[in-house]
Amino acid sequence: MSDPYADIRPYRDEEVAPVLARLLGDPEFLDSIASLRLGRLATLAPALIRPLVRFLLRRELRGVADVGAMQDIIKHYMDRMIESTTRGFSRSGLEQLDPGRAYLFMSNHRDIAMDPAFTNYALYQGGRDTVRIAIGDNLLTKPWASDLMRLNKSFIVKRSVSGPRELLAASKNLSAYIRHSLQQENAPVWIAQREGRAKDGLDRTEPAIIKMLSLSRDKRAQSFGEHIESLGIVPVSISYELDPCDALKANELAEVATAGSYEKGEQEDIASIGRGIAGEKGRVHVSFGSPLGSGFDTPEDVAAEVDRQVIDQYCLHPTNLQAYHMLHGEHAPIPDKLYLEEGDCSSQEFTARIEAMPEAHRPHALGIYANAVVSKLASAEGAGDSC
Repeated sequence: MSDPYADIRPYRDEEVAPVLARLLGDPEFLDSIASLRLGRLATLAPALIRPLVRFLLRRELRGVADVGAMQDIIKHYMDRMIESTTRGFSRSGLEQLDPGRAYLFMSNHRDIAMDPAFTNYALYQGGRDTVRIAIGDNLLTKPWASDLMRLNKSFIVKRSVSGPRELLAASKNLSAYIRHSLQQENAPVWIAQREGRAKDGLDRTEPAIIKMLSLSRDKRAQSFGEHIESLGIVPVSISYELDPCDALKANELAEVATAGSYEKGEQEDIASIGRGIAGEKGRVHVSFGSPLGSGFDTPEDVAAEVDRQVIDQYCLHPTNLQAYHMLHGEHAPIPDKLYLEEGDCSSQEFTARIEAMPEAHRPHALGIYANAVVSKLASAEGAGDSC
């Protein structure tokens, strides 16, 4: 029987060993790992360095024969990354979710790699199964990159297909795969609330994401609202005390503001992924909301409820309030019950961080942090004291 999801789904246990063998034989992959670990040294004699990298990777991957063992190795790196680039990690709301159910976790999108990684880490800490991660094929320009992500339970969102008919077919297949994962395989899924990061700090759900999810609905048997409830959509809010990519985002926002557009560099997304992983994040909090019920008639209704929960559950840091005051004035209104998580970045450090950027970029950089407060002020439900 043919597998309708073979070209997008994560690899299965029996596929892990041959995929690892393929990676260890891929010169481009070995060169990329060498560059990551050795920097410019790796370019001096790649033909000599590759065998060493292959030997070290083979030793590290010894005994890895399934997805679980692969994720154990990734968790080891995640532990080290959290220890070296954050000043504390916390989570809330997970205890309210049924541990036996596979949910569709829909989160705000601030960082390409770390948003799903921190969601996964919170789930792992809570003794839950890790998620299958939706990732756009625009980030997988090399076959080895696709292999690597699919080994880590990622599935591919085909954004580069040409033509409306092909796009619709790919969207239907993606929607069916997500539903299949949740309902047939009881495997939780992570997807961002929008395509592309919220570079301006305004977390808003794209109704197009909800429309895609609704393509797998059996219209004869289910109403739109019943379909939404059956997917178990749980809004997730991820907050960073410091955004490692704030200067890059501010540069792009300033360029759009002055020139009307921004031309992304060929390897810019890869550079953002690297900066997001290795950069200082301060404290990080992941907050899980409540599963969406059946009381929805349109994708716009669903998007509005995801927005409401993401904004209300977003746990602010002192950097958010400091940026808000720097941008809107010391006497700008703040709700009395505004939840504020402890922070480790001093006001002097944060001011120096912003002032190190070009003057034209600073208002945009401040907006990245301040707009979380603006969103809370505009939220009908008020402050996030449920975080």
